[in-house]
Amino acid sequence: MFQTPNQEDHIRLRKQPVEYFDWSTFLITILIIVFGLISIYSATYDSGMSGYFFRQLIYSGVGIAVLFTFMFLPERWLVNFSYIVYIITLVMLIGVLFFGYEVYGTKGWFQIAGFSIQPAEFAKLSTLMVIAQHLSRKGTNIKTIRDFGIVFGLILVPVILIFIQPDLGSSTVLLALFLGILYWTGYDILIVFFVTSVPVVFVSSLMNTAYLIASVSVYAIIAALLRRRIILTFLSILLIFGIGYISPILVNNLKPHQKNRIETFLYPDKDPLGKGYNVIQSKLAVGSGGLAGKGFLQGTQTQLRYIPKQWTDFIFCVPAEEFGFIGGAFVILLLILLVLKGVKIAYEVDSMYFSIVCFGSSIIFFYHTVVNVGMVLGLVPVMGIPLPFMSYGGSSLLVNCAMVGFILNAYRTKKLIKKPKDMINY
Repeated sequence: MFQTPNQEDHIRLRKQPVEYFDWSTFLITILIIVFGLISIYSATYDSGMSGYFFRQLIYSGVGIAVLFTFMFLPERWLVNFSYIVYIITLVMLIGVLFFGYEVYGTKGWFQIAGFSIQPAEFAKLSTLMVIAQHLSRKGTNIKTIRDFGIVFGLILVPVILIFIQPDLGSSTVLLALFLGILYWTGYDILIVFFVTSVPVVFVSSLMNTAYLIASVSVYAIIAALLRRRIILTFLSILLIFGIGYISPILVNNLKPHQKNRIETFLYPDKDPLGKGYNVIQSKLAVGSGGLAGKGFLQGTQTQLRYIPKQWTDFIFCVPAEEFGFIGGAFVILLLILLVLKGVKIAYEVDSMYFSIVCFGSSIIFFYHTVVNVGMVLGLVPVMGIPLPFMSYGGSSLLVNCAMVGFILNAYRTKKLIKKPKDMINY
């Protein structure tokens, strides 16, 4: 007996609804949110700042509602509204430059009824959606000058508006997203690898000559393994070496305050009471946690408030100090699992739109995790990038939940679409 796909889907959905729900991705997300709430509670405990915890609790409830909303929205709705959401976000980014309020020199927030809205966070999702909408059209190809230019323009506009605030951290997230999308949609991997390697070689060259040689050597080996045209590979190696060689010269010609920022990143001990303070204290917190930690609400650096605004960008210090290496590693493991789940679904789903959004979401989660943990450990510059689902902030949490909703929607769509042989009932 044959049944149409709609009949089969309807019958199976009524009998086994859990089959269409990605429980593992959902539970991983919930666990990270819970760890974030525990960490924020500890970071604000007995200090008269419990309002941060209760607001984050509200954000979490709303975020889960957003997650389910995006999970069940039809794909055609998401595709059709992508440009509208993108335009609304651009309007918000322009408006915040005139009517927003400033925090630590960045004018990037609206204040409404006691809650803050950060348009830069919404720009990450809306930009991803509109690029996915464009590249999922028939006849588009990222390798053509036209489509590459369109995608680059869609990324460039919010990057400029965010950079003007100035918010360097969120700008770099969009650039990382751009590189990830280029790779996923079939752009030349050597070019993507080259662009990704430039900041690594730049920083390495500022350390000493040995770091420069090591980073260029690693680049040359990987570039050779990519097996692109010999001339192009050779030229890229020469160019990456040239960038590393001239980087110290360029830095030496910067203004004193600009040089100080770079030196603070490379050598935070030179300004232990100034710009290097947070990094030094965060490294002490992580290191003092040992293997199993000091116990919940027992972290010295956390409870004595040695790390200013710890519940935001330096939240990773809390689980690392109070639950030790085990707690910190568990948080990182959960985030990595979430990234891998997103990539897996992006690879398996038939929809080009969902594939790009899922992979792009994974790139954003991955970049945020690497940079934030790197900030805490003093491995990358401090540039205000939150840890997904854990750092305090409603805008960030809502956007992250929406991206997980996309991943769950893609999983559900993948399960609902059956191959013809699966439609046969005997």
